[in-house]
Amino acid sequence: MYKALNYWVFGGFSGEKTPFEFIEWAAKKGLDGVELTVGDVISPDITEEECRKIASFASEHNIGLRTLASGTGWNCSLAAVDPEEKKAAMRFVRKYLRIASWIGAETILVVPGATRVAWDPSRPVLPYKTVWDNSLEALRELAPEAERIGVNIGLENVWNRFLLSPMEWKLFLDQIDSPFVGMYFDAGNACLNGRPQDYPAILGNYIKAVHLKNFEESDSAGGLHGYGDDLFKGVLNYEELFDEFRKISYSGPFTVEMIPFCRLPDLVLPDPALADKMAEQIARL
Repeated sequence: MYKALNYWVFGGFSGEKTPFEFIEWAAKKGLDGVELTVGDVISPDITEEECRKIASFASEHNIGLRTLASGTGWNCSLAAVDPEEKKAAMRFVRKYLRIASWIGAETILVVPGATRVAWDPSRPVLPYKTVWDNSLEALRELAPEAERIGVNIGLENVWNRFLLSPMEWKLFLDQIDSPFVGMYFDAGNACLNGRPQDYPAILGNYIKAVHLKNFEESDSAGGLHGYGDDLFKGVLNYEELFDEFRKISYSGPFTVEMIPFCRLPDLVLPDPALADKMAEQIARL
């Protein structure tokens, strides 16, 4: 089981720690890998030479770089109705794929689109069908490039009011019909609308990578504050989830993404103590 940690808890959203610092820290903590993030610690304009240096440093420290993440899709969307925004989103994903190939990652995390972004009132509210059609069109165009480069586009289930169940995900991905466009499955996010352990049997090989965090249903279904700062406090049943992944012979990465929304409005990242705590908890999974 490949166990990794996402960059944000260690280095924040503005790239306060370098990739090399994160890799060194992860090696000392005994992790298998790290998930670097594009748009902060990794500039979208990074060169191939710079990526190769990061990859070489990671290899020297026996740290994997199997996935990359980015939050860019929230404000530069593949499902945008504005043609210029959609073009910009396509350009970003194409560069994102190249960065992944240079750094040696097998999967990039992509937000497929959103009908509403609850925490950003400046973003447009869109009909579900519009997001479906626009995202599908964009991903069908990007799929051949992902296949040519040899990097998966992993679409994450996020709080985007879109693709709300494993059956919707299956229908959507079937319509793209590419072995290089699949799902970056976030088990914690899936808790809002259903049971995370129901996804592997339905999605199978479409699941390219997995994010782990927990979710507490503290008030009915729960809100964003349900994402705590402890992997083991919440409704996520790891034993059942991992058993379902074993049934489909999943061998991809498990990466902890720790953004403790329970601390809002006082959420501060980076959080070195929380990063240390996550490394200790990851080891227990």
